Formats: sequence, structure tokens, C-alpha cells
Amino acid sequence: MKFKYQAKTKDGELQVGLVEAGSRDAAVGILTSHDLFILSVESEEKQGISDRISSLFNRIRRKDMLIFTRQLATLLEARLSLSDALKTLRDQTENKLLREAIVQMAEDIDSGLSFSQAMGRQGTVFPQFYIEMARAAEVTGNLNEIAGFLADYAEKEGALAGKISSALIYPGIVLALFVGVAAILLTVVFPSIGTVFAENGVQLPWYTQALLSTGNFLSHWWIVMVGILVIVVLGVANYVNTEEGRAEVDEARIRLPILKKLSVPVIMARFGNAAALLVHGGVPIAQSLEIISSMTGNVLYEDVIHDIANDVRQGKLLSESIAARPEFFPPLVWQMVAVGESTGKTEDMFRRLSGIYSHEADEVSNNLVDLIQPILMIGMGLMVGLLFASILIPIYSLTANIH
Repeated sequence: MKFKYQAKTKDGELQVGLVEAGSRDAAVGILTSHDLFILSVESEEKQGISDRISSLFNRIRRKDMLIFTRQLATLLEARLSLSDALKTLRDQTENKLLREAIVQMAEDIDSGLSFSQAMGRQGTVFPQFYIEMARAAEVTGNLNEIAGFLADYAEKEGALAGKISSALIYPGIVLALFVGVAAILLTVVFPSIGTVFAENGVQLPWYTQALLSTGNFLSHWWIVMVGILVIVVLGVANYVNTEEGRAEVDEARIRLPILKKLSVPVIMARFGNAAALLVHGGVPIAQSLEIISSMTGNVLYEDVIHDIANDVRQGKLLSESIAARPEFFPPLVWQMVAVGESTGKTEDMFRRLSGIYSHEADEVSNNLVDLIQPILMIGMGLMVGLLFASILIPIYSLTANIH
């Protein structure tokens, strides 16, 4: 079996790679024998379809994660130890799955595991971004500061998700009603009316003919279509959870114009904030980049930032390496990094970058939310118009023939 690992050398250098072993314990033993401090060891065995599908339904609500993150940051700021803070949260958490994860984390920490290792063992509960930030906190020693950053980040994500959900509630209800009415019209009403039109020799428009054919097909094969739809949805969900599927989705996020406008600023904001925290903690740039590569939430950026880290190790300036990849980094990024390198204020430039792109992400998300409702309403209006025109125009022709 292959196991993916992340570990630190005696000099504090981060190492990421694969190791072959018969079991996870054997993999840990191999790595330990090479004088490595292990951060995480995960099996590369592929999950089955049932495992991936079940993971879709066993997730923590965003609200529960937000509350947990903010309370953890508050308790750490109050100088409680990490173990005591987790035990306190255990008694206050209502979500059963999250409470079980907190209990296990507290036990793991008491037994000697690090925060990131304990959180990594609950990878089905906590996003990878959280695990990587916990790892960064261990490297820098700024657990309080990073916990506060995570809490702020979770609140922003929750506010954005809530804003989008609120904007979609009314159109969603209208859309569901429209789909229900359309299904009844297509499978019950249209076939009956079609017979009347055919008996009276009414010339039907092409769109009415198309809807009649669709209705006749669905009335006979609706069970098969529902089954196919379920299979397609489950298949897509399974594919998206594979490495190849995640890569396809991540590429779409940074290639498609509308998604790119939102995704890239979010990634740049994460990049700048994480880099500022790590540099503030005294972590070398190359090692900081290795840690940041897993924080972006995008596998393409993970590979790119890893390559940039290798460039920096070979003596290349960070700004030059970023500038050589304009398809991933806007010009402003390398320009501000270059200013930070020349003035010795790299940390300050990273913080400014994070602020700029956080603001840009907020602006874009607000604009998108404002556009979603009218676009959906216009689309449904056009579909309703087409549906009723398909009925009313032939009826008008039928009454004209009668008179």
C-alpha cells in the first residue's frame, strides 16, 4: 500500500511524499527511522463509490463549524490550553458528529499527537484548509492568531453562503412549482390536447410538436428517466470526489470567466494571509510556500506553488517566479511581492495583498448574488411563456377553424 505523508526534518524543513508499507503503522515506522517528525500519514487507497457517496451526507453544517471555530479562538485567546479548550467545546457542541470528532481530538492531543495530526485524523469532518492552517500554527507557534484568522474566515464564508441562500429561496420555490406544473402539463394535459388537435387537423408549431413528443415519451418512460437521473447524479458526485474529478472542477473554477472572477481573488486572499502569518512566525519563504500550497483549496495552485517553492530554493526571487506564471497570478501579486522584497517589508505586502483580494472577492460575490435572482426569474418567465404559447396558439387556430 502507498501512504502519502507530510513530515519535518530535524532542521524544520517540510517534506511531502509517498511511502510504501504494509500498514499505516509500518509507514510511520519507516518515516521515524529516517529521523522525520511526522505531521500526517494518509492512505492512498481509493475510496469505493459507497464511501464517497456516504461522505456527501456525513458532513458538518457550516453554522456548526463556524460556531466551533469562533469558540475555539475565544478560548485560546483566554489562555486555555488546547486540550482544555477542546474539552470545553465538547460539552457545548450539539452536533453529534462534530462532538465525536472533538472528543477524539482531545484524546489524541492528550496522548501526544499534535493539533494538526489530531485534526487530520478527523479529515472527514474538517476541511483540508483547517488542517493545513493548524500545521502552520505548529510551525509558527501562533496558534491563537491563526485560530482567530480561521474564525474570521469561517464567518465570511458563512455570511456569503447565507446571502446566496437567501437570494435563492424565492426563485427556488418558484422554480420547484414551475417544474411540478410543467411535469403535469407535459405528461397529462399535453397528450390529451394533442389528440384533439390531431383529430381537427390543426397545424402545430414546431415547439408544440416538440413538447407533445416530450410529454408522450415521459408519460411512458418517466420511471426509467428518474432512474437514469439518479444514476447520473450519483455518478457525477462520485467522479467529483476522485482526484481527476477534483482537478477538473478546480480547473473550471479558474478558467471559466464568471467562476474565475470569484475563485482567483479568494485564492489570492488565502495566499496573502497565510504567507503573512508564516513569515511573521519566522518560517522561511520556501517552507512557507510548501505549507501554503495545500491551503489554496485548488489542486492546480497546489502544484504551481510547490514549483515556486522549488524555484525559491534554487535562488530565484519569489516575485520573479510568480511573474513567470501569469495564468495563475495577477500582475499585482508579483509587483507587490517585488516591492516587499526590495524594501524588506514582505510580511506587510502579503497582508496588503490579502486585504485587496478579500475586498475584491466580497465585491464580486455581492454582484453575483444581486444578479442571480433576476436571471432566474427572467429564465423562468421565458420558459412559462413558451409553455403556455405552445398550448394557446394551437387552441386559437382550433377555434378559428371551427368558426
